[in-house]
Amino acid sequence: MSSSYNVAVVGATGNVGREILNTLDERNFPVNEVHALASSRSVGREVSFGEDEILKIQSLEDFDFSGTDIALFSPGASISAVHAPRAAAAGCIVIDNTSHFRMDPDVPLIVPEVNPEALAGYVRKNIIANPNCSTIQMLVALKPLHDVSPIKRVVVSTYQSVSGGGKEKMDELFNQTKAIYVNDPIKNEQFTKQIAFNLIPHIDVFMDDGSTKEEWKMVVETKKILDPSIRVVATCVRAPVFIGHAEAVHVEFEDEMTADQAREIFKEADGIALVDQRVDGGYMTPQECAGEDAVFISRLRDDYTVDHGIAFWCVSDNLRKGAALNAVQIAELLASDYL
Repeated sequence: MSSSYNVAVVGATGNVGREILNTLDERNFPVNEVHALASSRSVGREVSFGEDEILKIQSLEDFDFSGTDIALFSPGASISAVHAPRAAAAGCIVIDNTSHFRMDPDVPLIVPEVNPEALAGYVRKNIIANPNCSTIQMLVALKPLHDVSPIKRVVVSTYQSVSGGGKEKMDELFNQTKAIYVNDPIKNEQFTKQIAFNLIPHIDVFMDDGSTKEEWKMVVETKKILDPSIRVVATCVRAPVFIGHAEAVHVEFEDEMTADQAREIFKEADGIALVDQRVDGGYMTPQECAGEDAVFISRLRDDYTVDHGIAFWCVSDNLRKGAALNAVQIAELLASDYL
């Protein structure tokens, strides 16, 4: 296949779609032609691709994928369910950012730093799934540790930004914050409770066992991507932050692992930046990681409540590594190793 590719970005008007376009340009992905696709109501709108290029939105419903090599989908699960198989049947390789295909046994679920070898399975359906944003950043951190000492159990609490839920949720945080300052009534339309100056321990729908679907995703995706024997318990919380997810992660290992050992491992690991000084401000916060590609590790310490345990704080830009960057890295891997 040629060394430049015809690429479609599906859901190009959304937070992640725009970030995918930025990332393709920033990383100089070898594009021949880029198609920006969205629902018919967005047709004719314009989005930027790089400094100079403006793309007109085309209708996803009418688009013929047969001339397209790679499609990066981020339109919502129900739309991917219909159009990703249609694109795949036309010979286009789909990298889907929604939750729809993640647990399909015939669809590889990929974090390039963690399980690049699993990408070969894309040939079964011509579809590759991008994991959940909170799973991606956690597994980038866990993989180099797991390679040294097998992980037994993970306890994780997430503090997830509103951009993970789309632009309307970002607008609600902004509008509620403004309303508090001018003493207007607070409206909860996107969230179950007030998000401004608050935390909501509820992301996605509730499951029968009391966990939310976001928490379930972190459990099952970790097993599929990293190791089925790892036990995970997650509490996922929406925080009044625009961009950047944070996680407090407690890891128990089968064999010896100390914070000092983990520090040396993190220093060498792909995709990780260690910012861990034990002084005021010697750690990363979501606000500082916005616009950055790395997964940042801070507050690294021993967990004395188990035999071989460590604890750390981990932040990452959920629109970049948690979504767009991971998808583009998958495309890069495809282009270099398979196409």
